[in-house]
Amino acid sequence: MLSDLITSQSRIKLLTVLLAQPSEMYHVRELVRRTGDEINAVRRELLFLEKKGILVREPRANRVYYSLSKNYPFYFDLLRMGSKLGGLGAGILKNRVKIGRIKYAMFSGRFTRRLEKRSTDVDLLIVGTIVLPELAILIRDEEKRLGREINYTVMTEEEFSFRKKKRDPFILSVLSGSRVMLFGDEESMLA
Repeated sequence: MLSDLITSQSRIKLLTVLLAQPSEMYHVRELVRRTGDEINAVRRELLFLEKKGILVREPRANRVYYSLSKNYPFYFDLLRMGSKLGGLGAGILKNRVKIGRIKYAMFSGRFTRRLEKRSTDVDLLIVGTIVLPELAILIRDEEKRLGREINYTVMTEEEFSFRKKKRDPFILSVLSGSRVMLFGDEESMLA
């Protein structure tokens, strides 16, 4: 939870909105609407986050827009946290007992950044003994929220190990791309 690290509730709400769509730019009024906070609280937090280099401020005509700064040294760390704190990542972590025994779960880097999806992209890979109907419910909910299809693959540990050992092109392409580990040890997954 962000509240474990950050004490300002307004900052938590603001970061939650920004991390849900990391490539989007937001007008101050839209951030006020989405967070439900007072405009002065939102402005104060925006100023703080801009001074720290976390946000970029962009004036356009008579409006000011904010977005996450890709130059912030911990930008990708924030994206990793964001993928686990909201949406599908949070749903999987919260319901992992219902979903089954997860050995590894990872999002593609493109999915985490909400970049345009390519036809060959796998957004989510889960390895383990999985209860597919439970996972499918979470996936459908996230697809509705995002307004797009999520391409996911589920494998048993044995199938994953076999395909990795045989240097299966599909597995190699997934493992060679950028990723955010949701569950499991990345080093052991790649070994």
